[in-house]
Amino acid sequence: MNPLRRMLPSNHALFVFEAVARHASFTKAAAELNVTQPAVSKAMAQLERHLGVRLLGRSAEGVTLTEDGEILYRRVADGFRGIEAALREIDIRRTGIDTITLSLSSAFTTHWLMPRINTLQETFPAVDFRFQLIPGALGGPVDNVDLGMRFVEGPDLDHEAVFLINEVMLPVCSPAYLAGRNAAGSRTTFVNLTASSPNWTGGVDPGPDWNGSRASLNFSDYAVVLQAALLGQGVALGWISVVSHWLATGDLVPATERLTRTARTCQLIHLRSRPLRRSVAAVRDWIIAEMRAEVARVDDLYPDLGIGRASFGFP
Repeated sequence: MNPLRRMLPSNHALFVFEAVARHASFTKAAAELNVTQPAVSKAMAQLERHLGVRLLGRSAEGVTLTEDGEILYRRVADGFRGIEAALREIDIRRTGIDTITLSLSSAFTTHWLMPRINTLQETFPAVDFRFQLIPGALGGPVDNVDLGMRFVEGPDLDHEAVFLINEVMLPVCSPAYLAGRNAAGSRTTFVNLTASSPNWTGGVDPGPDWNGSRASLNFSDYAVVLQAALLGQGVALGWISVVSHWLATGDLVPATERLTRTARTCQLIHLRSRPLRRSVAAVRDWIIAEMRAEVARVDDLYPDLGIGRASFGFP
């Protein structure tokens, strides 16, 4: 008999524990497992009794993991992801169809990826793509996706990371909006991403050419911010990683030469415990190559700005 079977009251106990730990809630775990909340509580009490340790701390604020609970949860979660990866590989072999889930900002997907989505599909004809879209600031876990785009320093104990681009920003607007900025009685509208930093009311100065009467539009979705700029509604702060396509086509132009580079870097990351399939690595490398090629085109259009050096150079 496998020793693990003697160490657990039942295999089901691990599924219950993993769900409770992940949700930090008995009620949410019960809903996911389609059982009652008392059944989840009973299963957890039985598991703790069998192991002779407390795995969970219970309070009015919710459920927390004890030190022993943290140890068990990390191993259980890693094991479940490994089993999931094996089952997915078997399914790919059976059907010949690979599914890749990407966690990206809605703005990057709308303004950078969608213009080349046909190329992506032609390059990876055997892949079905699914997208987890983030409307605001780019962040959050990548537990349930194959690859995520995040602003992180680099690899850590839980994640592998591959550098994509430095965080570089440039004020952008439509060519028509730029041409009309000196019209009599005109005012400048700044289109902002709410709860973002830096933003127009913060440390980014568009320069003396834009002094005078000002107004603002504020959206929680950066995809809408850029859509407003494309439609000539104002000046937006353009992340090069998102606006490079429109700069290359000329639909957006620099509103000023004030390029801003932060200390942050954009990385393509995945969990170490979720093995990176060859198809996922190929998609990751495709994104990196496409980004570098497009920024190079923008750099050729505006050589004095140093966009390429800022985007891919290291301190």
